[in-house]
Amino acid sequence: MPHRIGIRREDVNVWERRVPLIPTHVRELIKVHGLEVYIQPSKIRVFPDADYAVEGARVQEDICPSRTVFAIKEIPIETLAKEKIYVFFSHTAKGQPYNMPMLKRMMELGCTIIDYEKIVNEKGQRVLYFGSYAGQAGMIDSLWALGRRLKHEGVETPFLGLKQTIGYKSLVEAKEEVAEVGRLIHKKGLPSGLQPFVCGFLGYGHVSQGAQEIYDLIPNEAVRPRELVGLFRKKEPAARGLYKVVFKEEDMVHPAAPGGVFDLQEYYREPGKYVSVVESYVPYLTVIINGIYWTEKYPKNITKRFLAKLYGGGIPPRLKVVGDITCDINGSVECTVEATHSEDPVYVYDPAQDKAIMGIEGNGPVVMAVYNLPAELPLESSAFFSGGLKKYVPAIAAADFKGPFEKCELPPELKKAVILYRGELTPDYRYMSEYVG
Repeated sequence: MPHRIGIRREDVNVWERRVPLIPTHVRELIKVHGLEVYIQPSKIRVFPDADYAVEGARVQEDICPSRTVFAIKEIPIETLAKEKIYVFFSHTAKGQPYNMPMLKRMMELGCTIIDYEKIVNEKGQRVLYFGSYAGQAGMIDSLWALGRRLKHEGVETPFLGLKQTIGYKSLVEAKEEVAEVGRLIHKKGLPSGLQPFVCGFLGYGHVSQGAQEIYDLIPNEAVRPRELVGLFRKKEPAARGLYKVVFKEEDMVHPAAPGGVFDLQEYYREPGKYVSVVESYVPYLTVIINGIYWTEKYPKNITKRFLAKLYGGGIPPRLKVVGDITCDINGSVECTVEATHSEDPVYVYDPAQDKAIMGIEGNGPVVMAVYNLPAELPLESSAFFSGGLKKYVPAIAAADFKGPFEKCELPPELKKAVILYRGELTPDYRYMSEYVG
């Protein structure tokens, strides 16, 4: 009997149009590897049901004949089936409270979870990700928000001509419009009150690289963090007054002990020995893009206390927009107090009231915190992701999940990504039992 896999429809919201496997890759899995593929119908998926049917997939509501189910986002508790193998972004490894009921129910049903986020190569690097597309969509949305915030403040700029990412038919179209903004700025410049205009990027991974790819469509000059102060002493700003600064770990934190020397591996092992210095740079930044991986063991980079002081004076600060692509609630950037959806993507964090005010009006930075940004580029992000995932699908479909976890013959990179095995947390993830409880 051929091995069967299922692809469930995404139903977290109307903007989630991505799919883990695109039609042409489904055809390859059927023709080359002999798999049977079931896919739930969807009215919003970026690829129509007919595209899958013509490639040989069985389009039907019931995908229970499939032992293994592939998805993108979290799976509603009421749809979970007994002893199924679910392959998706579970968002449980940090003990995320909103997903603990799902995890607990999967334990009760004896399910297995393979989490895309935990599939890594021999160097510990993730091999399946949407990060660059999150960065691209987040940068576009942040520039869109910037244009509207500046207009509210009475300042007209070319940024006002941008649409939100979901307003474009493709990434190519979006890039063309951002490039046009760049041409207008190069020709006419920005209002003097905005110069120097500095966009700061926290982090340098896939998310940051994607965001920088969009920002670099606008002429700018890259500078180091230590050079920021000097920008405000220049009489003739370069690149029409636009700059980019990328913060690496050694820029974001310093040793807490006087005279200490930064050591990257020590910082990873013992982050408590370091303190964040990001706030010392914030007064020079117009836009901040947060693209770092963060957990509670690391220092916070921008605190509510700092923002209350920054926005509590008589002179409005330069900071207009915080594009928090990582979207860690109350995380490294504390003004991200809640996540947003694509239909209502931004709010102003008012530090005096410690609350979010939806829209772009208020005393505080505009925060863009859409929690599933890659969904705003469903076609490109799905094709990219599927290209990486397809090579792992045959091994997952053929693996024997009946015996003990130690004898499960998955490839090593997949076995490391098994969070739950037949209802039990695997050795690397047993720490999560305290969150489930």
